[in-house]
Amino acid sequence: MHIDQTRPVPAKRRQRKGTRERLSEALIALAEGKARITAHSEKGWASITFAGARHRVELLFEGAEAVEAGECFIAFLPEHEFSIPGQLVADAAVTEVDHTVEPPHMVVTAEILVLEEG
Repeated sequence: MHIDQTRPVPAKRRQRKGTRERLSEALIALAEGKARITAHSEKGWASITFAGARHRVELLFEGAEAVEAGECFIAFLPEHEFSIPGQLVADAAVTEVDHTVEPPHMVVTAEILVLEEG
């Protein structure tokens, strides 16, 4: 008698989105889906009362329509109300803009301070 010992294939686990992924999605939504993130770094940040991370994100807007969305992104980012579960965006600012007319494209660098709620 021969018994075939096959192991069941484990089901794929659904990965939970972290703060970085949720922030990226929120920024792309604010950019009306007309940008792509070309760089994203984060550095832990803490004070006596708060902990979180400072994110530096570079977004690329390509084409006239995208550049127009980028201009709106620049205007609205500082006052935007982010909705990231368990996190609070304490500060969001555009720190650098590189704009080219022909061909139309714009690179926007933003720094966002995200604090852990609780």
